[in-house]
Amino acid sequence: MGRWVFFHRFVAVLCVCLCCGLTALGSAGLRPSAPPETPAVAQRSPEQAGFPQSAASEPKAQEQTRTEQYTLSHERQEKAIAYSRAGYTLYFVSYFLGGLFLFLILRLGGAAKFRDIAENVSDKKWVQGLVFVPLLFLTIGVLDLPVHLYWHALSLHYQQSIQRWGSWFWDWSKGELLDTAFGIVLVLILFAVMRRSPRRWWLYFWFPAVLILLGLVVITPLLIDPLFNKFEPLSKEHADLVASIEKLTKHAGVPIPPERMFLMVASQKTNAINAYVTGLGTSKRVVIWDTTIQKMSNEEALFVVGHELGHYVLGHVWRGFLLGAAGLLLALYLLFRGLHWALDRWGRDWKIYGQEDWASLAVLLLLLQAQLFVASPVISGISRMQEHAADVYGLEVIHGLIPNSEEVAAHAFQVLGELDLSDPNPPPFITFWLYSHPPLAERLVFAHGYDPWSKGESPKYVK
Repeated sequence: MGRWVFFHRFVAVLCVCLCCGLTALGSAGLRPSAPPETPAVAQRSPEQAGFPQSAASEPKAQEQTRTEQYTLSHERQEKAIAYSRAGYTLYFVSYFLGGLFLFLILRLGGAAKFRDIAENVSDKKWVQGLVFVPLLFLTIGVLDLPVHLYWHALSLHYQQSIQRWGSWFWDWSKGELLDTAFGIVLVLILFAVMRRSPRRWWLYFWFPAVLILLGLVVITPLLIDPLFNKFEPLSKEHADLVASIEKLTKHAGVPIPPERMFLMVASQKTNAINAYVTGLGTSKRVVIWDTTIQKMSNEEALFVVGHELGHYVLGHVWRGFLLGAAGLLLALYLLFRGLHWALDRWGRDWKIYGQEDWASLAVLLLLLQAQLFVASPVISGISRMQEHAADVYGLEVIHGLIPNSEEVAAHAFQVLGELDLSDPNPPPFITFWLYSHPPLAERLVFAHGYDPWSKGESPKYVK
């Protein structure tokens, strides 16, 4: 179910501090990214998205018309607005409920009770952690479940998902297990560092946290993604597309061999379209959803790949990762200060006896939730700038390789918008707060009008 979709509590909040780098490393095609399993701006994860019956159903047979603006039929526009507004509302509700659940776990003594259970099991700290972390994480997961159930039901109602409930629940369960497993590793390291250095744990924990999260970037395409979707060599049935992508990657200076080009069988859960470049080093790969090949022309799919290659060529990966690492260090320091402030004020009421108390993890999670919410506009703004640059690169790298490339790119956005019910006119505040990509209508107009070559100007990136 996508990349890092399930690490939506402790792991995900730490990951988001590195989101600039992670977004570039595992960006989901042309689609805006969103907080895990929450509604987004024109982006649906594989279990959330579906194929609506619309004029975009047969893009391969499209007429040679000019796609100058993002347009929807009256019926589809009403659905797009209703679906998007419901998504925006659920996004903010999910943050509020997440914070409320954590507060109630603290206020009602749940965290302290879980600590007592863990300490009664064993005197060894690592054994206590193996008991406490699953109890806390799975409790939060169960409390959060109604929000995810509602979002999936909403996606089914608007024909944005075709995944049956049994399959969806199995994916959710696997995600919870992965979330808990990685959370255990991070929390055991965190509290071990706390015990060794009560005043500088925020600095010393930063080093292993960055390394672990970087490791996740590498192993996710190899080990995590196959748990949720089936992958097979793209060359098995689409040798012509493999040859085109290989030519494109060489032109971009980021050659990816055919054996690292894959087809993801997304049609078992969705009819949404997508393609992406992900991974690092030997895990770097191009992935095309089977629905993309069914609903888009090869030329449009190449534009999607060109956009993703832009993240690599323009240095978004490492610059974003370094910026995110710096943000993580700041976040950990603020956690250190905030934890002491909170325990001084409410520690006695919550029956938490210090920062090394296992129950203090719930306080950290509550503070992390608040940090993530407040930081969302900054993270989204940086991401929008990177995504616009990748759009420019994608347009430039396919120019000369694909006839009428600007129209091809513009029509790719049109198809994407119709399929995903993208909001044709999102409120400025929503764009500012949670859009990780520029609004789709703006991207389409830009793609259609970007033509420095006819004006005698030099392209920005691909000379």
